[in-house]
Amino acid sequence: MISTKRPALTTLGEEEAAFKQAVREFAEKDIKPHVHAMDKNAQIDKDILKKLFEMGLMGIETPEKWGGAGSSFTMACLAVEELGRIDGSISVLVDVQNTLVTNALLKWATEDQKSNYLPKLASSWVGAYALSESSSGSDAFALKLLAQPKGNSYILQGHKLWITNGGEANLFIVFANVDPAKGYKGITAFLVERDTPGFKIGKKEDKLGIRASSTCELVFEGCEIPKENILGEVGKGYKIAIETLNEGRIGIGAQMVGIGQGAYEAALKYVKTRDQFGKSISQFQGVQFQLAEMRTQLEASRLLVYNAARLKDEGSDFIEAAAIAKLFSSKAAEKITSMAIDLYGGNGFTKEYPVEKFWRDAKIGQIYEGTSNMQLQTIAKMELEL
Repeated sequence: MISTKRPALTTLGEEEAAFKQAVREFAEKDIKPHVHAMDKNAQIDKDILKKLFEMGLMGIETPEKWGGAGSSFTMACLAVEELGRIDGSISVLVDVQNTLVTNALLKWATEDQKSNYLPKLASSWVGAYALSESSSGSDAFALKLLAQPKGNSYILQGHKLWITNGGEANLFIVFANVDPAKGYKGITAFLVERDTPGFKIGKKEDKLGIRASSTCELVFEGCEIPKENILGEVGKGYKIAIETLNEGRIGIGAQMVGIGQGAYEAALKYVKTRDQFGKSISQFQGVQFQLAEMRTQLEASRLLVYNAARLKDEGSDFIEAAAIAKLFSSKAAEKITSMAIDLYGGNGFTKEYPVEKFWRDAKIGQIYEGTSNMQLQTIAKMELEL
């Protein structure tokens, strides 16, 4: 008998498809019932955080010898996508943990640092990536956080802003300048634990979207960090930041695909049940065309993200692919979620229905981990070989 089920436009291997389905079922069962409350309270449910570790979603690429799943970057992106389909806040928490923090440690940490921190990050510790400051957004290396040498330590003095996972994190990768006279060549990455004297979590931002995800100020007042907590080498922090963010952009692309998918599915379901002029609005050609446009944008985004992740996994040059994937998927997510509100009509503008949250969550995709303009600049430079 010939199957009448529509084939998936984006194909995955059996292991990838099974993993993706497992994450989807987990998100539907354990996260979805709490999404509205987390958004309203601007707080991640602690039980969900615990379950993320139990599911192995906080150390997807971490080798098994350090308690992780020993899987691929693509698998991490699939998890971020499926979580984003239900909640953008949980999605970005898992994204930062895997594509930024864990990835940086796997590539740059010493064996002692890996043995110390990777098992904790895979089992119970949340990680955060602290690069941004009030004066350094797109100009990421205009850092003012200073790291002054003192014997076998460095003294960190200054602030960080807009740090994702700041409220929950136990370990922070902090970028500071050990020699401002050298400019970006003085930037160095430090591993800072939450309970380090002289370090505290400051203001938590009250955001438009991804509200349950904590975005915090970090305050360093004479915070002493031993030299053995330097990640990589002194003065190589800029290289760590650039390379890690290139990878992280693929993760944000995956998050945007998930958010777009969630909004699209909600709209598709709604138009089949909403009657106007004596019939379902799904029967009107204008609505059908909107759905077709949403579906096309969504699938194009997914293909771009999967391709960038594949290139990263196979060791190929993926920088331009990552920029394209993030640029396109973040714009597509904003468009898809906005169209979903349109299809819901007045209901879409209320918090009783899910699509207004998808729209709020989608907006950040064009801002963090490199704005859309910065992605355009990256793509243009690589095309022109500047």
